[in-house]
Order: sequence, then structure tokens, then C-alpha cells
Amino acid sequence: MDKKEAAKRIEKLREVIEEHRYNYHVLDKITMSEAALDSLKHELFKLEQQYPDLITSDSPTQRIGGEPLPKFQKITHQSRMLSMEDVFSFEEFQDWYARAQKVERSLSPLRRGESEGGLFCMPKIDGLAMSLVYRHGVLETAATRGNGTIGEDVTMNIRTIPSVPLKLHTDALQRGQGTPPILEVRGEVYFPVKAFEKFNKQQEKEGKQTFANPRNTAAGSIRQLDPAIAASRPLQFVAWELVSDLGDKTAEQGFERLAKLGFKTAPEAVLCSSLEEVQKHWHALQKKREKLDFWIDGMVVRVNDRNIFSKLGVVGKTPRGLVAWKFPAEEATTNVKKIEWFVGRTGALTPVALLEPTWIGGTTVQHATLHNFDEIERLDVREGDTVVLFKAGDIIPKIKEVVSRLRPSGTHKTKPPSACPVCGTAVQRREGEVAIVCPNSRCFTQDREAMLHAARAFEIDGLGPAIIETLHENKIINRPSDLFLLKPGDLLGLEGFAELSSKKLVEEIQMRKKIGLGKFILALGIRNVGEQTAIDLARHFGTLQKFLDVSRESLEEVEGVGGIVAESVIAYLGEKHNRELIESYLDNGVEVEPVVKLKTSAAFDGKTFVITGTLSRMGRDEAKEKIRSLGGKASGSVSKKTDYVIAGEEAGSKLDEALKLGVKVLSEDAFMDMIAKS
Repeated sequence: MDKKEAAKRIEKLREVIEEHRYNYHVLDKITMSEAALDSLKHELFKLEQQYPDLITSDSPTQRIGGEPLPKFQKITHQSRMLSMEDVFSFEEFQDWYARAQKVERSLSPLRRGESEGGLFCMPKIDGLAMSLVYRHGVLETAATRGNGTIGEDVTMNIRTIPSVPLKLHTDALQRGQGTPPILEVRGEVYFPVKAFEKFNKQQEKEGKQTFANPRNTAAGSIRQLDPAIAASRPLQFVAWELVSDLGDKTAEQGFERLAKLGFKTAPEAVLCSSLEEVQKHWHALQKKREKLDFWIDGMVVRVNDRNIFSKLGVVGKTPRGLVAWKFPAEEATTNVKKIEWFVGRTGALTPVALLEPTWIGGTTVQHATLHNFDEIERLDVREGDTVVLFKAGDIIPKIKEVVSRLRPSGTHKTKPPSACPVCGTAVQRREGEVAIVCPNSRCFTQDREAMLHAARAFEIDGLGPAIIETLHENKIINRPSDLFLLKPGDLLGLEGFAELSSKKLVEEIQMRKKIGLGKFILALGIRNVGEQTAIDLARHFGTLQKFLDVSRESLEEVEGVGGIVAESVIAYLGEKHNRELIESYLDNGVEVEPVVKLKTSAAFDGKTFVITGTLSRMGRDEAKEKIRSLGGKASGSVSKKTDYVIAGEEAGSKLDEALKLGVKVLSEDAFMDMIAKS
């Protein structure tokens, strides 16, 4: 981006950021997620770093917080409450440290025998920043950050929080020092997570308004004119900085003194001796974040030596000696470079947005599915747009919304394709469905995707997309069943294949010739027939021949199979080339094993199970097979219809959802006991 383009982008970014910041910090109104706003701010910060002469005093990067609400008295801070620079990766963290070293060459890692070097790290609690001022050891005022210079006087509300000492433990001061006339402490007000969930349930029970998240509820509680509201809520205060100079030479010493003065301090605070040690602690803290009773969105890293910290000074609104290393966000902003259409194995065309690479959820993302044309129209997403990406857990990133205020001039609405991008056949839209499809069942891409799907269903190790594509492009295989005719000599000469690797892959394929009926039905790639439906069909019909002889009526007798699935199966089996594919599988040596009717267990029969986390005594697939063999169903998502959630080590969001819905949770031991008793 040249300087002229950067100037235009910077101007637009400032407008959008300021609008959302005002709504969030001043009006307590959320119009964009904090993660997405952080992403826009980071883009602006990087552009201003690239072109420093474009920085203006009214840029959002030069401001802190928001203007104080008009209904509160104002308090001028004794020293500015500054913000922190955000970094989102180890490389950016290293860059921050290198810049600090250029300014202050005495900055160095902590060496053995020293007490004043290193980097002091603590959790970045996502709450409401506060400044508490004590006069002669007694709480006098409490103020919000406000605009960094002037905050709101919320003393009466802060006095209701039990973890805020109204009088300091002055015996924590150095001998002979006496209580300083004025002592300032800064920290964070937060709403404990478990208490927040309980509070929201009670609100719902009483027919009152429920709240979005602990952070905003804490902020809203403190910004009430009636202190009784804050007093009725289990708010907490955690101190993170002793601003007043009591002779402490390091941030660590000041932090330790806070606890002695009577303050609750953040757990997991450590002094690190190297950048690598900081990185290690950051990863450890990220793993623990779900177990903490307060929201954290990253880790604060500051130069431990207070003298060096002071020498480093301030750039704009941020101290050079302090940085917030954020955890991977579930939302981020980026730009759409292009929208392309990809053909799947059933012929459905899926639009995919090609993006400027962005870091989200711990990975670099360059693509996002748009699902179908209806979704494109709903979002009105266009090439050149700035979009908000969303990712939670292991979910594939998707576009949440378009930041239309940042849309470049001259963009055009996205139009649906008229022809298949692969074979050129005119596309169709099936009645009652949103998908645009290529009706050519012999379309090159459909064939390739069908082969890959079959290889996965047959569980052929080592047969990934790249190999399938090579075999297909070289016309060594033309349909999935051809895999079982492969000989080592067919592979020799292809990229990545030598004599040994060719032999090994063919042996692996031959070992997979025996397959259960459920897996075989899945391998056929019938539209609307997923793994569980394929298993249900196999259980009901028992043998391949009975499945091939189905009628619509017999299909609708299968539990979980409705009209749409029945229609898909009948349509698939009615196509001559599909029948020929099944015959060729059998001719090529594939043995489809009938379903052996096992005695089901009352504890499992008809019950739906979901597995989350890692099981130590069996793999996830093995556990699913065991559940199914005993008459149960293995699902991938938690709902009100789920009977049990099996929680292994490092269980994730599915466990949270189970607890929220009141679904029974089983430990791995309890699950193994159920199997043993069955």
C-alpha cells in the first residue's frame, strides 16, 4: 500500500474506530466485538508506524478510554492512566522488546544473582480499570480510567466491594517510613465468572434482564448512581500496580507489597528471565484461562526494573516498557481479496472468500467459506470489503459481518455464477434448496472429491488430497473403485513415489478391502447421508443387497431418516452409473460385511453420547464404535437431546455447553464402568 492509499485507509479506520470506541467506552453500548475493534486498531497502529508523519493528535492510537459520563463527578488523575500496546504473536513481542532495547541499552534479561532485571508477567484481567487513592492509609477516592486524564468518581460504589480495603495495612510500609499522605493503587474491577452465571440465572428466574458478559456487567454495576446496585452484586477488585513510590526498585517488589497492604492480587504473576521464558508462561496461562474465575484476554509483560521502565518513557498513549500480549482472538478483521467458487463431490458450488492473511484463534487464516449465495446476499460481501471474521474453538473461520463504512468506492455486488467454474456446464438451483449446483455428475472436480471422500470412509492412511489429485490428473484412477486396482508400478515415476513408498500405499489400500456396511454406504457419497445416517441405514437393512433393494417406504421406517434423506438415497440408487460404481467395487475385491446384530445394553440403547477432550484408554473413534455397538448414538454436538457428555482431559466448549443445558457429564472412568456393566 503506497502512502496515498494508506492515508485514505487511515482516515476511514479512524472514523470507524472512534465511532465504536465512543459507543463502547462512553455509552456502554456494544456495536462491534472488542476483538474485532482490536484488530482494526492494530491495523491502524501498523499503518501509522509505517508512515509516522500521518499520525495526528486526534488519532484513536493517541487516545485512552473515552470521555467520562456526564452524570458522575469528575476526578483528575494524579498521573495519566495510560493504555498498553497490543501484540498478537511471539514475533511481535520480540519486536517490542527490540524497540525498547534501542531506547534503553541497559535493558537486559535477568541474570543469576540479580533481582532487578527481567520481565514481570501477570494475567491481563478483562474488567474495568480503576484508580484508588488513599489519604493517610484511608480510601479517599476511586475513579475510572475515563480519557486517561479525567475519570468518573465512583467511590461510593467501590466502597461496596469487599476485596477493596477501606484502610491499608500500614505495617507493610518500610520501617521508619510512615504512612505517605497520598498513596495510589491501580487495578481492575471484575465480576467472577461462576458468580456471573449464577446471577444471570437468578435474573432469568425473576423475569429480569440478563447480561451479555461479566466484563460489561462489572462496568455497568460500577457506573450506577445508586451504590445499592453495586453492593447487591458479587464484584471483586484485583490490584496490579502500586503507582506511588515507596522505594521499591522493581515491579515485582511493588506487586508483592500490594498483598501486604491488604489487596487481592492476580494469581499466576511471575518474573521471567528471558523472552523464551515469557513465551512459555504465556502458553501455560492460555491453557489455564478457562479454569480461572475471571476473564483474561492475554498477559501483561512489563520491564521489571522501575528505573529502566521510567527511562523508557511514553509513546503517544502507551508506555514503552509495557505490553499486552493478547491471546488468539476469536474475532479479527481483514480484507476480501477475491470470491471464488469451488465444486464439491455432490456438485454443490461453495463460495470461498480469499482473504488478506490474518491471525485468529492461534492460526493464520487466508480463506473463509461463505456457504452459499444466500449468505453472500445476506452479508452483502464484496471483493475489497473489510470483514469481521469469527472463529470459536476448532470451528472453520467464517465471516460474521461486513464493515461497510470501510468499503472502497467502486465495488460491485457479488453475482452468482452462471456456469460451473470447472467443466463449464450451466449451473442449476435445486427446488427447495439454497445450493447452486453443477448437474454434470462426471465433472472433473466432483470425481476427485468423491475419490477423496471414499478414501476417508475406507480409512486408507497416507491417501490424501495431493495423491488423489495426482492419480486423477494422470488418469490412473477415474472413479473411487479404481483405487483397489492400483499396482506399485502404476505409482512409480509420479512425484513423491519410489519403489518402497509405492508398495506401502498399495498394501495399505489392499488391507482396507474389507469394510462394514455403514462405512461403505458413507463411502458412496450419497447427498444428505452423513456418518450417523449411514450407520442407521446399515443397522436397519443389515446387508448390502437389502440396502440396494430399498423403497421410499422402507427408508422412511428407519429412525432418523426423513423425506429428504429417503429421496437422496432413491435418486442415487436410481442412477445407472452409481449402480455400476457399486458393482465395480465388488468386482475389484471389496467385501462389504453385513451388520452383526449384537445384544444392546439398556444403558446405551437409544441414548445419544458426545465425547469432548482426550480419552486415555481408547481413541475417540474406538469409543464411538463401542457406543454404537451397544445401541447408542455418537454425536458431534451437544443439544437438549444429548443424554451424556463424556469428558476427557482438556475438555472444551462442549463440556461448558453440557453444564449449561444440564446434560449429564461422565468422566472417562464412569464411561468405562458403563461399558463393563453392559
